Amino acid sequence: MFSQTYQLTGNPVVTTGWDLVSSANIAGGDFVQLTADTGGLYGAIKLAAPINLKYCDKWKVEFDFRIDGNGTTAFGRGDGFTFWYLANPPAGFVSGGGLGIPANANGLMVGFDIFNNTTEGQMSKVHVLYGTNNGLNNNIEYNTTPGSTFHSPDLIATQPFVGPTYKHVEVNGETDPAIPTNWLIKIRIDGVLITDQSFAPSGGAIGMTTGYFGFSAATGGASARHSIKNAKIFIDKVPILTNTITPFVCVNPATGTGTVDLTSYNTQFVANPANYIITYFGPGGVPITNPTNFPYSGNTTITVVVKDPSSTLCDNGDGVIKLNPTPFAAVDATLTGCNNNNAGVAIFDLTTAAVTTVTGVTKKFYPTLADLNAGTNEILNPTTYSSAPGFIYVKVTTPQGCVSNAKITLNHFAVVTVNDVTLRACFIETNPSTGLFNLTNASVTTLGGITKKYYPSLADAQNGTNEIPATAAAAYTAPNGVVYIKVTNGNGCYAIAKVTLIVIAPVYSAVLKDKTICMEDKTTLDAGPGFSSYQWSTGATTQSISNVGVGTYWVKIKTGDCIATQKVTIFPAEQPVITNVDISTTTITINVMGGTPAYQYSMDNINWQDSNIFKNVPRGDNKVYVKDAYDCEPIDITIVVPNIINVITPNGDGINDAIDYSALANKKNLVFNVFDRYGAKIHQGDKSTRYRWDGTIAGRKVPTGSYWYSVTWNENDKKNTPFKYSGWVLVKNRD
Repeated sequence: MFSQTYQLTGNPVVTTGWDLVSSANIAGGDFVQLTADTGGLYGAIKLAAPINLKYCDKWKVEFDFRIDGNGTTAFGRGDGFTFWYLANPPAGFVSGGGLGIPANANGLMVGFDIFNNTTEGQMSKVHVLYGTNNGLNNNIEYNTTPGSTFHSPDLIATQPFVGPTYKHVEVNGETDPAIPTNWLIKIRIDGVLITDQSFAPSGGAIGMTTGYFGFSAATGGASARHSIKNAKIFIDKVPILTNTITPFVCVNPATGTGTVDLTSYNTQFVANPANYIITYFGPGGVPITNPTNFPYSGNTTITVVVKDPSSTLCDNGDGVIKLNPTPFAAVDATLTGCNNNNAGVAIFDLTTAAVTTVTGVTKKFYPTLADLNAGTNEILNPTTYSSAPGFIYVKVTTPQGCVSNAKITLNHFAVVTVNDVTLRACFIETNPSTGLFNLTNASVTTLGGITKKYYPSLADAQNGTNEIPATAAAAYTAPNGVVYIKVTNGNGCYAIAKVTLIVIAPVYSAVLKDKTICMEDKTTLDAGPGFSSYQWSTGATTQSISNVGVGTYWVKIKTGDCIATQKVTIFPAEQPVITNVDISTTTITINVMGGTPAYQYSMDNINWQDSNIFKNVPRGDNKVYVKDAYDCEPIDITIVVPNIINVITPNGDGINDAIDYSALANKKNLVFNVFDRYGAKIHQGDKSTRYRWDGTIAGRKVPTGSYWYSVTWNENDKKNTPFKYSGWVLVKNRD
């Protein structure tokens, strides 16, 4: 319920904000020693600043005390100490019997008395006085003002004050709801309730609002050491934001008076006025009953009291409103706006014009003074008013109803000058239609103190959307096109520049072409003149490279700052293929495909002919060579021209009895066919007939006559070249 506001704690004790009086001192530990164990001493400690409890419904004090020492032979220990809240605290020596309280001290005093002045023996009594200390010998033990004092029984048997250990004391005070001028005082020692009753102020305590909290002790003929520690005083008031407000107020020139709504200032005292009860008092403390319409004429001081309805916190009466009426006059002002992108107009917030420092005023804006006077054509969008340089007029009315006019001059800042530029970038080899641009290098302005932002479109630049971050702008990949740069100066004005992006297309060699050469040959690759540098895949840096064979090569050729990589391939020439060979008696025909015509043919790899026909070829194995237009190493094939038999006489005499091609039995797919003169096949020689024909059909002799035959096979080479040998034979059969 309370917050600690003042304390004496720490080791050593921190006494900032407290005054040490007379023999009071910090003994080097966590306590304050008010007196040593010596007779005739006095010591006190008090808050340096007075506390106003006028508006405080509740307060609380906690502390620990210890009274120890050897005492004196004649009187034992004495005299005790006091906690107090005094309007006139002690400033010098006070005799021991008064527990350190000066004569005629006014306020609340709670004494812890260990010396019985009547018996001169020891005791442990609590005395309370809410009034003036004017009893016998200035000793509150003898003050018995009715309703203002309390004296406990002797507690020495149950709660002796003298001893080596500290005792904990709590003193709670609060306004008595039944008698608001009284305080309900509740005292506990080590948790044991000593008193709980209402005390009425008496003597100089009546009407007292301000005092000092403190502790005092004294010794006389008897002595003791009086110490306190862990002192905490809880007297929190409602916190307020400010103590004094001096608002602008004015009076009607005709009447010399004005009115003000005092409640309009509540938020300047507390953040949430609805949480509190706020009352107002005029001069002489007279309550103000109409705070929302308070009339005034001359200078007037209003006291504001903020009360916590839960009574958790003390009321705060420190608030002051000072009303000092002065004439009201709005002053002319100037606003300067940005003519962005040289549009010819700027957007003004007219409400920001400094035409008055008075808070709570209302403003109406007009394009001309005549409109202001007539109340016509009011500007209804004053926070976004678009205008060329010129003037507008404002009518200012204070919360008190005072009116004044002012002229607002509208100026433009200097236009931000920019220029459109073009950026060029070399193509990106992996995507030649794009280039890598550094937009930050675009020289769109020579102005200093500016910022640049980058956008993909004009609309984005105007609206501030889809911004290209500066890091991305420094390495911006794009095809041919445009981007926009928004240049903003220190005034917040901007202009937009267009940047045209041009991708420099790759420049390739027109003379460097793919080639076809014989596999065993070498050639030269030439990139041609006109380039500033060359870099071949072979490591050469010359325009051309020589003695290169079949394969794929590249060359990096530089034009300006751009480098293009051009590939070139040297293909091996395709060799021709002998598809088949026809042999007719001693004439052979070589059929070729593939490679590059025209073909040339040779029987000795020396003498070449264009014709694929060779005549009068001798019997047996012959080699034929073929090459194409590339004149590469020729291909060759071995051709067998069989022995020709044109007449058989199958009469069983063992001479020319049959056609026999069994000598070719090692050839692949060997087939021997015989046809009559009408083209009908009458015999097939194969493995089962041992590739022979004896002039019979199914064992019967054929008529004497001429017959055609063919022999086909595939040569035992890589291409399985087909061969066909054809001829005729005369069969002479005798019946």
